[in-house]
Amino acid sequence: MTTRRTAVDVAASVAAGELTASAVLEENLAAIDAREKDVHAFNVVTADRARERAAQIDADVKAGRNVGRLAGVTVALKDNMCTRGVATTCSSKILEGWIPPYDGTVVRRLADAGAVVVGKTNLDEFAMGSSTENSAFGPTRNPLDTSRVPGGSSGGSAAAVAAGFSTVSFGSDTGGSIRQPAALCGLVGVKPTYGMVSRQGLIAFGSSLDQIGPFTTTVADAALLMEIIAGHDPLDSTSLPQPAPALLPVLSQGVKGMRIGRITDMPEGSSPDVLARLDAAFDALQHAGATVVDVQMPSMSYGLTAYYLVAPAEASSNLARFDGVRYGLRVDAKDLNSMYGDTRAAGFGDEVKRRIMLGTYALSAGYYDAYYGKALKVRRLIADDFAKAYQRCDVILTPTSPTVAFKFGDKTSNPLAMYLCDVFTIPTNLAGHAAMSVPFGTGEAGLPVGVQVLAPALGEAPMFRVAAELERAV
Repeated sequence: MTTRRTAVDVAASVAAGELTASAVLEENLAAIDAREKDVHAFNVVTADRARERAAQIDADVKAGRNVGRLAGVTVALKDNMCTRGVATTCSSKILEGWIPPYDGTVVRRLADAGAVVVGKTNLDEFAMGSSTENSAFGPTRNPLDTSRVPGGSSGGSAAAVAAGFSTVSFGSDTGGSIRQPAALCGLVGVKPTYGMVSRQGLIAFGSSLDQIGPFTTTVADAALLMEIIAGHDPLDSTSLPQPAPALLPVLSQGVKGMRIGRITDMPEGSSPDVLARLDAAFDALQHAGATVVDVQMPSMSYGLTAYYLVAPAEASSNLARFDGVRYGLRVDAKDLNSMYGDTRAAGFGDEVKRRIMLGTYALSAGYYDAYYGKALKVRRLIADDFAKAYQRCDVILTPTSPTVAFKFGDKTSNPLAMYLCDVFTIPTNLAGHAAMSVPFGTGEAGLPVGVQVLAPALGEAPMFRVAAELERAV
């Protein structure tokens, strides 16, 4: 088992010359050699590139050059984030052989800060799933119990940190794809306010929902990474025109005087062990000086149905570009239309096809108002309910996932059962708000339980204050 180091510690030690970036990297590569065959966190490990990068950072430290706030911190990137010169597949056969000619903005900001990328991680194909069982390259396993899923769709990124393959990692969150795997793997996972982090270079799934965020072992690491990747990007038209928030200074402020919302009409279906940990979290925050107030979210239970119309509709539009003409897989056929059909039939997996068909149907003439239009109205109701709730409280606490990590195959035959994994995470994406999962003890079989801290748009500072207090309480 590799020594667990935090990003804050690694960066400080490397910059001070007390530890080399190469030594940190070799620890991670040794862990990958030992367990990657069982876990399958990665689609590709970029060991040679990482060694060159680490050696350059060590040379810069020796020469007295500025090495950045993430000097020598190893990072794993979800394989839907464009990385120059490294195959980026979205865990789909349809992007076979495609190598981006550029870095996404987040990838570039990490590099500028001195991070060392160790590889691209496995995911549910095109980020569509809650268990990382939908990858064209096989499933990722939970390092804490390899008979169970790591969550999804960013399961590879969560598994990489949980197994000690990298210090931190990054995923994308469209309906809970960072927070749910973080909960199931015992990590901190952050979904920022929509527009706070640039999506330039993130291969789109649901353009009004997607956000990039970190997986870490500590709240302080998550705060540090958010300070580095957030902030305006002129290359992303949805990027908010403001700088990254200062989050590390708020972590020691405590929660005295804060109001913590408890939803009284929360969707049912959570296991007793998860609800017990949620109650313990409320108790811990009260003990630390916060006040718990009851709030109502009557539209929350409709979030799932609205999301599974909005997200597939956007996916149907976004994935139309994968046609065998410009990049990736091409299946030769007798004419152009046949080539389109044969390429997509061979290149897309079942879950992706299911969502494309659902989204195309919801957008079709005669059904648009009945389905997509109605889903947008529900989305508005959810945002309104959140607005009312946040008049009474600063943040809201819910479970992140209704259960601890489940066994492989438990939900694959029933897509609706799989979709229910995201019942607590989806409403935040529909509203465009901030949310994060914090590990808070264990439940069934000694597996981790995540508590979700929800905050209004641009409410990262109070959200991180509460997360830090929960971490101290554990």
